[in-house]
Amino acid sequence: MSRWLLLPIAIGLVWWFAVTLRRLIAESRGLAAGRATLLDAVAGLLDNPQARLEPSGFPRLSGRYAGRAVELRLIPDSLTFRKLPALWLLVTLTEPQPVRGEARIMARSSGLEPFSTFAHLPLSITLPADFPAHCSLRADSAAALPPPAMIDALAKGFADPAWKEAVISGHGLRLVVLAEEADRGSYLIYRESGLGRRPVPAAMARGLMDRLIALSETLHG
Repeated sequence: MSRWLLLPIAIGLVWWFAVTLRRLIAESRGLAAGRATLLDAVAGLLDNPQARLEPSGFPRLSGRYAGRAVELRLIPDSLTFRKLPALWLLVTLTEPQPVRGEARIMARSSGLEPFSTFAHLPLSITLPADFPAHCSLRADSAAALPPPAMIDALAKGFADPAWKEAVISGHGLRLVVLAEEADRGSYLIYRESGLGRRPVPAAMARGLMDRLIALSETLHG
């Protein structure tokens, strides 16, 4: 092929690469800026909200809800064993609870969840027969096992496929749910997760915080 024909092809490729790179950089900056606002709607529910960005680029929010100390975090999970990258919402009631030790209930446990120490807890406990079958319970001692009333309440929650984990400990209570999953087409073709495009709805966060308060009241009762 003549070099005079190769020259416009090369120029066209350079131009296409430059345009594509500029678009990707702009999208990346826009996505990063959007991620910082993912919990903004939730902040309106809290008294004295305090927000900061984690090294991952996702926000972390703390404050008081209905007079109780709470914290909300978003943690990305792009481990290759998952079919699609996921963004997890961790909602924690950061107040001492009348529990000795720690217990965790996990849905569809892989042992590699980046937000949990579930796999490291030494005791594996059989859940009641009416609890969703895809869930497992582990604890660090028999004294940490949740009371039957709490198990019943959590069984209803884990019927929602978005629920991933419940943590019961003397330091507080936590619920972990799926906030967002990567678009299948973009991920399979371009290997881009694109997580962080949808803000956390205030109603979703309110419902989880209300559940945590109810669970705490069950423990104290």
